[in-house]
Amino acid sequence: MESNQISGILSIILGLIFIICPIFSTAFLSILIGLSLVFFGIALILSGFSAVNIIVGILAIIVGLVFVFNITALSFIFGLQFYIIGILMILAGIVGLISDTQIGKLASVLIIVLGIISFALGGFSIDQPLFAAILIGVALIIQGVRLYLE
Repeated sequence: MESNQISGILSIILGLIFIICPIFSTAFLSILIGLSLVFFGIALILSGFSAVNIIVGILAIIVGLVFVFNITALSFIFGLQFYIIGILMILAGIVGLISDTQIGKLASVLIIVLGIISFALGGFSIDQPLFAAILIGVALIIQGVRLYLE
């Protein structure tokens, strides 16, 4: 079995876990991201004693601790992430339509449509935090199938 197929199977399994147990998955992901941010902040502070490293390191530690001890913070960030991605995609599509770039007009319209869909998903994720976990699960399954079939 190739590494892509193994990655695909693991991605499908992880996606199913996210869909079947969204509360556990969100909590686990929140703790994992929080610990990563805490270690990242510590590494930043220890790597260089510049003011920027210390400030960013302290902020990373604080945000990491919020994710570890406040699981709902991550679901709020997921919702904001969809909004930000949606706005950026809409802007990129508009720029593609009005400029003479290499992006075709049809591609620009599709980018705008995907941006609007992403923006709508942000609204669903903020209203119902478990939606983000289920959405991640579906994305993992789709990615897993793609990897397995390569």
